[in-house]
Amino acid sequence: MDKDKPFCIPKLEIFEAYGKVRRNGGSAGIDGQSIASFEENLKANLYRIWNRMSSGSYFPPPVKLVMIPKKSGGERGLGIPTVSDRIAQMVGKQYLEREVKHLFHQDSYGYRPNKSALDAVGKARVRCWRYDFVIEFDIRGLFDNIDHELLMKAVRLHVKENWLILYIQRWLTAPFVKGDGEVINQTSGTPQGGVISPVLANLFMHYAFDKWMDREHPSNPFERYADDAIIHCRTEREAMEIMQSLDMRMKECKLELHPYKTKIVYCKDKDRKQEYENTEFDFLGYTFKRVFIKDKLGRLYWNFLPSASIKAGKGFRERIVSLRLHMRSGSKIDMIAEDINPMVRGWLNYFRKFNPSSSSVRHTMYCLNRRLIKWAMCKYKKLRGRPRRAESWLRKVAERQPRLFAHWALGFLP
Repeated sequence: MDKDKPFCIPKLEIFEAYGKVRRNGGSAGIDGQSIASFEENLKANLYRIWNRMSSGSYFPPPVKLVMIPKKSGGERGLGIPTVSDRIAQMVGKQYLEREVKHLFHQDSYGYRPNKSALDAVGKARVRCWRYDFVIEFDIRGLFDNIDHELLMKAVRLHVKENWLILYIQRWLTAPFVKGDGEVINQTSGTPQGGVISPVLANLFMHYAFDKWMDREHPSNPFERYADDAIIHCRTEREAMEIMQSLDMRMKECKLELHPYKTKIVYCKDKDRKQEYENTEFDFLGYTFKRVFIKDKLGRLYWNFLPSASIKAGKGFRERIVSLRLHMRSGSKIDMIAEDINPMVRGWLNYFRKFNPSSSSVRHTMYCLNRRLIKWAMCKYKKLRGRPRRAESWLRKVAERQPRLFAHWALGFLP
């Protein structure tokens, strides 16, 4: 800390922010500087960030815009700040979180300590048993369309540090630069990919949605994870009224509900047998729908449960295919297992939580085993063109080493 500087930002904050950015990894921004090259002159680079932020002369460089495919089709823009700017934003994020973390609603789960997407899915599961209807809604491009004036009003309400208010304004208006060099000036939104963006979006939605729900519809619980949210209702009429009210509220906040992705869903099960147009919805990678399961006594019955969605299974299978395991004929099977197990284990830990034997999970693991069979046919001459023999070989490996692959250890054997 330097008393001669207009803003008091401890140097330790810069160093801690650098540590977090380093652990998070990420690619280079518009300047082409990677984390490794930043570290070649680490002390000077960190001092430069501190000196500029403390003096008020820090101006964020333009943000590199990369277009990535969306799961639902099409593309969305991902902003990649430079390494230096990610560190500066991390400093701002740490301060901002300390100021606002006590504000957030108990049913806001996104980007918060000790809360997770699985917590939101679990709470939604219980409430779907108690409430007959759900409003599934989607906000069109939340991160792209957050109104700067409304957001800064919330920031000024809670942030005491003038330097943080100043830099948040600058981060919000930092221009994007596309691959072809085109510069896009920002008049709304907070960039997806920005370190501080999730906290800013949470703060905006706290006032745009969470507080509004508590005030206008206190008897209707909800779960929200960033811009993904659902509302529970007792009757269809109540759901229709709330959906109309929600549409008006979003327009007040200069946002828009997606007309095709916003709908009312009936939570149909063994006791709720009404015919209805929509009887399932997606939330955080899970599909909530009526499924046929066994109770503790082994009796079959219909229940309304979350299961791994078709999109989630397809996305994971595409990731496995992209690894091109069959091209790695020079690798031993334990090397293949070591490489893919963290990814497989993470996917299964998330999607087996509430319905571990769902058809989507079983099909996805079956496809993974087929990729391993294809690898075996490419590796061993005696198995080439003989899928049944390769499957038999893989099955014998699984019998000898049932814990070799993460999915084998959970019973998904070839």
